[in-house]
Amino acid sequence: MQAMVKRIGIDKLGLVGRAESGHWLPMDTSVAGDGHAAANSPMEMVLLALGGCTAMDVLSILKKKRVTLDDIEVAIDADRADTHPRIFTAIRLTYHFYGAGLVPSDLEQAVTLSQEKYCSVAGMLRGAVELSHAIEIHPSRAGS
Repeated sequence: MQAMVKRIGIDKLGLVGRAESGHWLPMDTSVAGDGHAAANSPMEMVLLALGGCTAMDVLSILKKKRVTLDDIEVAIDADRADTHPRIFTAIRLTYHFYGAGLVPSDLEQAVTLSQEKYCSVAGMLRGAVELSHAIEIHPSRAGS
């Protein structure tokens, strides 16, 4: 796999990156950090990558199990070190499942398989940061 990152503009820290899929992705930092605050920071993208990776796994696993799900959200809360390189020290994922008749053991199995076996991002982070998760089941959303 290959990717590239390049600077946009000449006076701030705005960047764009592109990988093999060919899609450009903007990156930035706060105004205080000499950016424009116009896009997600690289560290925010690590959290988004983790959430996206595990959500795709869980959806795929539940589809194979023929679990009908109205919606899913993965809320991610992370702690960072106070000193540089300001790595993540703990990441907590809360999986919010929406639907009728959802079986908790099916959802837990899908999340565990994602976290322990399938999610590449979680696999990379696991040795460097404490990962934990929780599951919440909600009724169907109106209009779903």
